[in-house]
Amino acid sequence: MSFLDKIKEPIFWTSFAKVAVPFFIIVIVISLLMNSFSEIFSGDFETVNQINFADGKWKNFFGFKIVFSTVYGLYTTNKKMK
Repeated sequence: MSFLDKIKEPIFWTSFAKVAVPFFIIVIVISLLMNSFSEIFSGDFETVNQINFADGKWKNFFGFKIVFSTVYGLYTTNKKMK
């Protein structure tokens, strides 16, 4: 079955969501820990906000992760469906 045929099936999108959403959350958590480990564990969330999200930084922070998670989800779901 081709990729275009697979994406027309509702089961494809259910499987995609099961892969992409957890992957997106894991990537966010790892990224926050890498960028602001000491600030997170000291409870200084204002600094975490300034480093990662303030002044439009949230667009870059989430944009790449959404695209990466979408591509990973599509690839993985396509490979696993027969």
